[in-house]
Amino acid sequence: MFTASKTQRIFFFNAFLVSITGVWLTGFSNVHWFAYVLPAGLLFAAVSGFCLGMVMSGKIAGMLGIRD
Repeated sequence: MFTASKTQRIFFFNAFLVSITGVWLTGFSNVHWFAYVLPAGLLFAAVSGFCLGMVMSGKIAGMLGIRD
């Protein structure tokens, strides 16, 4: 199972802050609900260390024969 390093967790948290700032500047009541999916996933990855996007990318790369 993929576990994010501390550096990756900091990156996920910073990306969360940038995306939620964009939502805030647009207005929480004006954005579509799907705009909250990315910040929620990034915050989950920063807190838990489990990034679903990294897992999915690894599996797709493995199916294509791309190795780390």
